[in-house]
Amino acid sequence: MEEMSKHGRKGKAAMRAGMSRNTARKYMSSGCLPSEMSVERTWRTRADVFSDDWCDIEKMLRDAPTLEAKTIFEDLQMRRSGIYQDGQLRTLQRRIRDWRAREGPDKEVFFSQEHRPGEAMQTDFTWATELGITINGEEYRHKLCHMVLPYSNWEWATACRSESMSAIRRGVQAAIFRLGRIPRYHQTDNSTAATHNLGSGGRDFNPEYKDLIEHLGMKARTTGIGEKEQNGDVEASNGVLKRRLEQYLLLRHNRDFSSVESYEKWLWGILEKANQGRSIRTKEELDAMRPLIVDRLVEYTEEDVRVSSWTTINVKHNVYSVPSRLIGETVRVRLYEDRLEVYFKGTLQQTMERMSGRAGHRIEYRHIIESLIRKPGGFERYRYRDDLFPTARFRAAYEVLCAAPHKDISTDLNYLKLLQLAAMTMECDVDAALELLLSAGEVPTAEAVKSLVKPRTLEKPVDMPEYEVDLSGYDKLLKAVKAA
Repeated sequence: MEEMSKHGRKGKAAMRAGMSRNTARKYMSSGCLPSEMSVERTWRTRADVFSDDWCDIEKMLRDAPTLEAKTIFEDLQMRRSGIYQDGQLRTLQRRIRDWRAREGPDKEVFFSQEHRPGEAMQTDFTWATELGITINGEEYRHKLCHMVLPYSNWEWATACRSESMSAIRRGVQAAIFRLGRIPRYHQTDNSTAATHNLGSGGRDFNPEYKDLIEHLGMKARTTGIGEKEQNGDVEASNGVLKRRLEQYLLLRHNRDFSSVESYEKWLWGILEKANQGRSIRTKEELDAMRPLIVDRLVEYTEEDVRVSSWTTINVKHNVYSVPSRLIGETVRVRLYEDRLEVYFKGTLQQTMERMSGRAGHRIEYRHIIESLIRKPGGFERYRYRDDLFPTARFRAAYEVLCAAPHKDISTDLNYLKLLQLAAMTMECDVDAALELLLSAGEVPTAEAVKSLVKPRTLEKPVDMPEYEVDLSGYDKLLKAVKAA
């Protein structure tokens, strides 16, 4: 009609409006818009296949409002064999959906909340393994500890292995010290790192979590049990953040990083870009917050643990081996989110990757191999024997040795000598020798492997001339000071 007012040519107006001449003629003659000419259909285009059973279906829905359409449909198929086909399920689902909208029970109403600047920070954990991140070619299974300010949507995140107290301590402090100011509340869900079951259906804050939040000057607040929508802002931001990271990974053309630190540096760069677009509302939040006046807490906890006669320590329900010289001693263990550090009398003895969950074990063969060589009978039924196969080729070598035992030495002792050789030289060299022997179809005895593994000799450093110290510069400095 606008085109017609310009030139009065119906064909040209129809062409520019993207419709046929006949359709244009219809609208011109009626004088109505297309939306004004549509008529709601009140008739059926096909027979109602559920008309005979609808009264029973309706009764089932009234008696049990939470019944799903698929359950009702499967019940109909069993009671009325041959009447209903699988392709009719969608029809029943639409019919039941319409009935619930017209006559069904009231649904739960959710109330949109007004966020106040600087009132709270929400924290949540979300799996990020789906991003396919690798560290030096190895899969990096991890989560993101994700913090969000609901009013401005300012966000920060750190990588972690599990929903542990160490991960919360590191993540929350990283966000708070990044802001330099503190909100009134810190809100999280009822994770075991933050809360514990009181046995009466309720939950209370863990002392360690409560101490962290109070140290930073905030008040701890949690969602209701089973009410994750109360943490809705950070829950919704989890998906948004991972989609953004996926897009930047596509631009990067590579998902491998040299270290976890380099991955986090890349992650923080993306978060900084996103937060720049929220600067106006973030400033309102910062103006409403109190200044941060406390020092940063260390990102670890400490435990004193006694080393057992098995040369192991039990930390957070997981077993780790330590050097056998520490048997019977009490060591101090620093628990970081991703690692453990073992100290004896203030001296670092060992650093190892921290395990998540419970009932795990990580035994380092170098800690026990000398004792096993002296007592090879302990290998056959050793509780943690699976940890003594550092690579798949070591296990394959043991299986070959079992199938073709050596005439002069037992199978177990032969294999233990392979481990001893790996501990004395380089594990990678022994692994390469095993690969060579196995591919050639030879039995990988200790003697055969030893002949292939050349001991590494230390090169004598080049003789360096003695360095003559020239002290005349100090004399010039003293003269200049006296003159001044």
